[in-house]
Amino acid sequence: MERAALPSLIILALIGLAAQLVDGSLGMAYGVTSSTLLVAWGISPAMASGSVHLAEVGTTFLSGFSHWRFGNVDWKVVVRLGVPGALGAFFGASVLSNISTEMARPVMSSILLVLGAVLLVRFAMRGVSEPRSSLGRRGRFLAPLGLVAGFVDATGGGGWGPIATPTMLISGTTAVNKVIGSVSASEFVVSVAASVGFLLSLGTSGVSWTVAGALLAGGAVAAPFAAWLVSMVTPRILGTVVGGLILVTNIRTLMIHFDVRPVAVWAGYGTVALIWVGGVLMARSGAKRDAASSKTEAVDAT
Repeated sequence: MERAALPSLIILALIGLAAQLVDGSLGMAYGVTSSTLLVAWGISPAMASGSVHLAEVGTTFLSGFSHWRFGNVDWKVVVRLGVPGALGAFFGASVLSNISTEMARPVMSSILLVLGAVLLVRFAMRGVSEPRSSLGRRGRFLAPLGLVAGFVDATGGGGWGPIATPTMLISGTTAVNKVIGSVSASEFVVSVAASVGFLLSLGTSGVSWTVAGALLAGGAVAAPFAAWLVSMVTPRILGTVVGGLILVTNIRTLMIHFDVRPVAVWAGYGTVALIWVGGVLMARSGAKRDAASSKTEAVDAT
């Protein structure tokens, strides 16, 4: 893999671009997206996971910087979430060789599936309320949330965004763009900690520098556009898209784990797709009503 041909490098860069576009605009799923595409392309799961974490050091820095430039970052949240997250990621990476997370995957995926459903229903039907305070009650759960999300991210090959983002969104105390931007920015220190843990535990044999470099190159192209996208998309629609993404990602994990038959797999994907599309259409309609209501209130105020 280190002597990959130009076509292979282009494919790897496109994988990095697609993964960063998803992660930067939705605040999650870089690891899930890139690892899935790498494994599907023929790279071993261990090599994919190690290389993705190394590439994330660069992509998360670029993503966090871009979100900061577009005003999507709350630095108090970054510190309170990112420092415990880094500790959890380092610990998880350091003990990964002695821990099997295979049995934990369906349990975690079930939890995330529920979170995704709650998000989709909430944003599609109710939208998002304005944050009630700058930090308030959310400050108390940021540290344990970061610790758990960082540990799962390192031991499970991904999970920082899927755990941190929906949990913060469901709390309803932070604007959607601030949640996504802050989670993306704090992921940088989590990625650094996980990479250090992997390198100390496994050495350089656990990663491919070629894969990591190509992923980083593709992600660098996508990071600014993704940050701009999240600042432009209506929060109600964005939250619904996030919920649907979590549903699709985790129902796939569960069906693979339980070896579901192909017919049932396609039926499951079809059902989730219909729910997702319906939710987005409902959110779009609700966003138009919200905009019209806000415009009416502004006119009345004058």
